[in-house]
Amino acid sequence: MDTLLSIRVFCEVVRAGSFVAAARSLGLSSPMASKHVMHLEQRLGARLLHRTSRKLSLTEAGQQYYDKCIYALDMLDQAEATVGDGADEPKGVLRVTAPVWFASDRIANMLMAYQNLYPGVVPDLYLTNSKVELAETGMDLAIRVTHEPEPQLIVRKIGTVRLVLVSSPAYVRRMGLPQTVDDLDRFGAITPNYRDRNDYVLHGPQGEVKFLPHSLMKLSDTTLSHKLVCAGLGLAMLPEWLVEEDLVQGRLVRLLPDYESPPLDIYASYISRQYQTGKVRSFIDFFSAAMAS
Repeated sequence: MDTLLSIRVFCEVVRAGSFVAAARSLGLSSPMASKHVMHLEQRLGARLLHRTSRKLSLTEAGQQYYDKCIYALDMLDQAEATVGDGADEPKGVLRVTAPVWFASDRIANMLMAYQNLYPGVVPDLYLTNSKVELAETGMDLAIRVTHEPEPQLIVRKIGTVRLVLVSSPAYVRRMGLPQTVDDLDRFGAITPNYRDRNDYVLHGPQGEVKFLPHSLMKLSDTTLSHKLVCAGLGLAMLPEWLVEEDLVQGRLVRLLPDYESPPLDIYASYISRQYQTGKVRSFIDFFSAAMAS
């Protein structure tokens, strides 16, 4: 039995969460997918998966083996993709899910520059702050801001973004200008309802402090949060790219400018380089370079 194919089947079973889904994805029968995993277990002399009637889970040995295998397959697929680059012209519809704050002037300019460079690619963007499962929705690529990239996906860091504390001039005139983090206790905030926690870490003259805003409203849409802050409802921690023009034009005021939030990593996430076509590579490479400039 082809051990390399067995490794690919095993990794697909882990990614898909079942033998049936993995077999369907790879064009195999479910019994054959199971035989490939059994072949690996016999070869290694170790059980890789816990099998129950309801779900599969990795054993400790299986997790270690999966981590190594997914890296090795990624390198192998990357090598094959490099050889085939000349024949893989970026073209076609590119389905991308990204955070709502991608609806900013800077990203719009990047998208226009990308489309001018790759006119054969049609970006099809779905902006949401909810996590979209790539395999289930047919997405080619996910742009995610996270401290913990998903282990079952291939990820590449393409940039960083920083959150800034902002409010409107009218709200500041009404509430006064805060001088310390403790002063923020009397302010109301528009907060995201998609974060597990609503406290923020800030670094300032006294070192690291935590800021827990008092929510006036909770939203899943960063764009609406931005509009409400501009309208004078309260303050918010918003991506710097989304508010930079408002700060320049005086539509918003940055509060506590001596305090900064740690930068958040931006990752491009995709299922495997086995499926990384020219349109996907071109988008990742372009935005990685654009965000670094």
